[in-house]
Amino acid sequence: MTLSLSLASLEALMLVGVRIVAFLVVAPPFSHKGIPGTVKVMLALGLALAIMPRVTTEASSSTGAYVLNLLGQAVIGLALGYLVALVFAAVQSAGAIIDLMGGFSLAQGFDPMTQVNGAQFARLYQLTAVVLLFVSDGYQLVIGGLVRTFDALPLGTPLNLAAVGESAVQGVTGMFLAALQIAGPLVVVLFLADVGLGLLTRVAPALNAFALGFPLKILLTVSLGSMTFLAMPRIVEALTGTAVETMLGVTR
Repeated sequence: MTLSLSLASLEALMLVGVRIVAFLVVAPPFSHKGIPGTVKVMLALGLALAIMPRVTTEASSSTGAYVLNLLGQAVIGLALGYLVALVFAAVQSAGAIIDLMGGFSLAQGFDPMTQVNGAQFARLYQLTAVVLLFVSDGYQLVIGGLVRTFDALPLGTPLNLAAVGESAVQGVTGMFLAALQIAGPLVVVLFLADVGLGLLTRVAPALNAFALGFPLKILLTVSLGSMTFLAMPRIVEALTGTAVETMLGVTR
């Protein structure tokens, strides 16, 4: 029994695998440190074997040209992963806003698993988004969008850096807008609580209402913060669709 594998097919497998690995390292939920690097490599290899028959490429004329092509695929994967991470950063930003308004930002810490530097709600929201991506099969939509990029941006085609920059700028704007939409109701409640405490201090200065500010805002944040979780599945679903559209929009 003989097994023949052409040089062009082997090179295509390597190129596809490099783009996928670079994407999985950056893009959520695969960027979570709880997923071992071996699993990411095996997933990338399995996807590369499945995608390889649908890509067309020729053997490189020289080693230098092939190395440059590998670097180009790594840059494409990192760029696409960054755009996806930028979309889902809205959840973490919403938690950071709630921490700031609720008085939890004084207890900031770095979570090495999610690579998030924030307080309780920022880390909780980020972890919730990762869990929902796996539970709701949203990660499959992300992988499906990555696979479709090989049709829109075949191997050997350079990435349009201008389109990536424009998408990154729009992604930052959309991230802040989505964060405000997620945390907006609770932020309004906490702001009204500050206004009420200020008016109470003006009416009765002897009460020293601001001494109750931190306990009251923490109570409101903990009590009403759970209401935001009712909308988290729909939020993650919407962000997943936005991430896939962003990836495909760059590669067009």
